[in-house]
Amino acid sequence: MNARRGGAGQLYGVGLGPGDPELVTVKAARLITAADVIVHHSARHGRSVARSIAEPYLRAGQIEEALVYPVTTERSSHPGGYRAAMDEFYADCARRLAAHLDAGRTVVVLAEGDPLFYGSYMHLHKRLADRYPTEVVPGVTSMSGAAAALGRPLVEADEVLTVLPGTLSGAELTRRLADTDAAAVLKLGRTFPAVRDALTAAGRLDDAWYVERASTGAERVEPLAGVAPESVPYFSLALLASRRGGTVAASAVETARSGRGEVVVVGLGPAGRDWITPQAQAALAAADDLVGYGPYLDRVPANPRQRRHPSDNQVEAQRAAYALRLAADGARVAVVSSGDPGVFAMATAVLEVAAEPRWKDVPVRVLPGVTAAQAVAARVGAPLGHDYCVLSLSDRLKPWPVIERRLLAAARADLVIAIYNPASRSRTWQLARARDLLLEHRSAHTPVVVGRDVGGPGERVDVVALADLDPVMVDMRTLLIVGSSATQVSHDGATPPVVFTPRHYPG
Repeated sequence: MNARRGGAGQLYGVGLGPGDPELVTVKAARLITAADVIVHHSARHGRSVARSIAEPYLRAGQIEEALVYPVTTERSSHPGGYRAAMDEFYADCARRLAAHLDAGRTVVVLAEGDPLFYGSYMHLHKRLADRYPTEVVPGVTSMSGAAAALGRPLVEADEVLTVLPGTLSGAELTRRLADTDAAAVLKLGRTFPAVRDALTAAGRLDDAWYVERASTGAERVEPLAGVAPESVPYFSLALLASRRGGTVAASAVETARSGRGEVVVVGLGPAGRDWITPQAQAALAAADDLVGYGPYLDRVPANPRQRRHPSDNQVEAQRAAYALRLAADGARVAVVSSGDPGVFAMATAVLEVAAEPRWKDVPVRVLPGVTAAQAVAARVGAPLGHDYCVLSLSDRLKPWPVIERRLLAAARADLVIAIYNPASRSRTWQLARARDLLLEHRSAHTPVVVGRDVGGPGERVDVVALADLDPVMVDMRTLLIVGSSATQVSHDGATPPVVFTPRHYPG
């Protein structure tokens, strides 16, 4: 660590580990939260793996510097070629960070794995560490995460471990793989075929394991010999573990034998990227195929590696069967759903179809998302602070008399009610009827939160009295929260006013 100089800010290169936010060190988490400036790299699509890992530790108000690579694996149009383009890029990045450091700000550069282990941070370190107080915070490396996923030691006793970039020539890879006890080969992606050929030539293919996105929800572990080259992303590695290590962990063997096809039902939250959890982002990034209602699929950034299968919003069963069929053929499929997939959304549709005997060997996972009710509630405070129920006014899948009985029961029980699907172009009378039923058991002054397109460009949130609830102001993109007798409204000049339901019930 360099000593602080004058009024200059502090630069930190912070390792985040292989992907699981819980593998971030305590020190790294503390520095991330305290930083004035957070720096993260990304390709031109703008999605940063490092930022997604660090997201639980970020706080509001921090300055973010996104360093977007001008080129990754494609050819560079720079007159000096790829190397000149990258040198120019890092010189500019260093200039940007220097401006913050000169202003006395603390700058944290996020790095997947360890900052000085095949990381991009080192290019900034070389340009800034001799000018500003600098500290490097180590992180768990990808090969350590891969060994843990495999359940095998990397090396034991006097064995030798060799770490290799997949970008070496085939002959050099073969020589080094043949001469070592254990090895980790990084930088796969487009180099995978050459790495597999080198393992074959070295006589080590049958001992090699493939590990992708270790420690994350999209982790994949299987014998390398059976991996399709077109399915290999950059965030993967080949592993030759200790010759003395014994058997591979049972969980890894089970994963490999079951095949890699699966269906993951992913909750996108109510709006854009800021509402998607890191776990959901990892699953979307790992998918081969994306399946869903067209407008929801449009919220996922395009990736030419992935196939997209949009469909209409009234074909849930067919969409689920299609996703399961893709997975049965070996694809990793993400079925996207707005909000939380288990709340009036695609999780039930997929699981209902998956219960058929023909899909018994296809694994299905559900990843939660921020619900529309939570998003609308947060915009006004805490109207869901006590007991509440969630109802849909859509009578497309259940009879209207059932909806009426449930509305009345919730009203009699004095529950706060979150109402989904309150109206559509074809359902125009149901909301007025629901309002009148609620007025039989609720005061005319009961607050109703009317939230439309929360998180989106058309966001609008109003608070009205139940008696004044006008169906004209409500459409399919609207969610209603009807207060209980205990729900309170505090105006105090706020727009919309603050609404909350106390945790203690009267009496």
